[in-house]
Amino acid sequence: MNTKIYHGSLQVVKAPQILSPNRTLDYGAGFYTTTSFEQARDWALRHKRDKNTPPEGYVNLYNVDLDFIRNSNTLWFDAPSEEWVDFVYANRNNLSFHHDYDYVYGPVANDKVYAAFTLYESGLLDKSELIRELKTYTLVDQLLFHTTKALNNLSFIEAIPIPFQ
Repeated sequence: MNTKIYHGSLQVVKAPQILSPNRTLDYGAGFYTTTSFEQARDWALRHKRDKNTPPEGYVNLYNVDLDFIRNSNTLWFDAPSEEWVDFVYANRNNLSFHHDYDYVYGPVANDKVYAAFTLYESGLLDKSELIRELKTYTLVDQLLFHTTKALNNLSFIEAIPIPFQ
């Protein structure tokens, strides 16, 4: 099933690359996308840094076959679960953690989720309480392309300018 996915950026990204982050991320290094235009737009807008930032960001639009991805070397989370919590926690807290999936799909750990995760990490929530809390949120998704091989399944369509205000 061909699906449109989005990537928010300060630039047009016709040829995505696997980048190593300078911080810990939910699913590790790679190229992050979402099926939510709004999530990608918000991500681009958050990255306006200073007066030297270009006057606009971009939502890059791609076509991808989600059925192919789902049946490939993919770790797929439909919703927050114990396995999802463990995976995100390992990526964020264990610098030597590495996984061999080509793709990882699941919920975005947005600001509300970060706050709940902080309570979990500090021992104020246990795992089941964290999952119960997360299931009350409306979460958008993210799809990580973790390997160069995975990037071969992305087809660039266009970049939509998002003016900074």
